[in-house]
Amino acid sequence: MYGTLLLLHILAATKWTGGHIVLSVVILPKVLKHRSPEELLSFESVYEKIGMPALIIQILTGLYLAYHMLPDITQWFNPTNPVSHTIMAKLCLLLLTLSFAVHARFRVIPHLSPDTLKVMVWHIIPVTILSILFVVVGVSFRTGWLY
Repeated sequence: MYGTLLLLHILAATKWTGGHIVLSVVILPKVLKHRSPEELLSFESVYEKIGMPALIIQILTGLYLAYHMLPDITQWFNPTNPVSHTIMAKLCLLLLTLSFAVHARFRVIPHLSPDTLKVMVWHIIPVTILSILFVVVGVSFRTGWLY
């Protein structure tokens, strides 16, 4: 069970992070060049069908994997426990990601226009960086980088 959930977690992370890298490096420059919110919304509508399920899978499997490592949930927030450092880092990254996503969904996207594209850029780039940091923190479970 653990191995299967870890695999699902990694596959979902691949979809989530890869999609955001493609968005930032390939799609976003075209959108900005053409000042076309339609191009961005077109990509978002397609990507959302695999990106959001990937994020949900990551959250659910991530919580299980954290519980597997530290079954006492109060220990997840104990700074003297080295394993909790990575769990707290992942939870902080998740909170930041969700904050950007909710703000974009309800405040930015409804008013998206050629004039407000840069506001969306200030959401896409940080979420892409956060997604890469998720991977780095995930690797640190095995490497001990945050212990």
